[in-house]
Amino acid sequence: MTEKTSTFVVTHAEDESAVVRDVDTAQVHTLASNPGLEVHDVLEATVAPEPPMDVTWEVIDVADRRTIDLVDSDLEPTQHEKELAADSELGDLVQEERAGTGEIHVFRVPEGEVEPAAQDVLADEETIARAARIEAVRVEVRRSADDGVLSVRYLPD
Repeated sequence: MTEKTSTFVVTHAEDESAVVRDVDTAQVHTLASNPGLEVHDVLEATVAPEPPMDVTWEVIDVADRRTIDLVDSDLEPTQHEKELAADSELGDLVQEERAGTGEIHVFRVPEGEVEPAAQDVLADEETIARAARIEAVRVEVRRSADDGVLSVRYLPD
């Protein structure tokens, strides 16, 4: 195996080790040591397997490091987001690029399922990975139980 340069999200961190996931390939690498990483950190980094068995990896270079904030907002989706959801079928995901950078994901969920759906999005590892891929640093989840609308806003800051 050889070194690999990519964008990684930290999925598990302890004092002595950490686990990172490549956001493009979903490949998981266990690090033999933890160079101060915390869960949800995003690294633009190079990792390499550690000899002699090449089972664990080490971070050999970090070009960039950032943290993605997950925000469980008490705000409702915007009027525009509600309009996007109104034109979609129940459960269908509507994606829209934001002006500048970032994305907005909107979907309708069944009555009574808005809160569980919001919690699922906040707990899903893929939410952080998606944010890392599109270079967002903040993910804001908004919901409207009255309308059955959930919006996930991937924001640059």
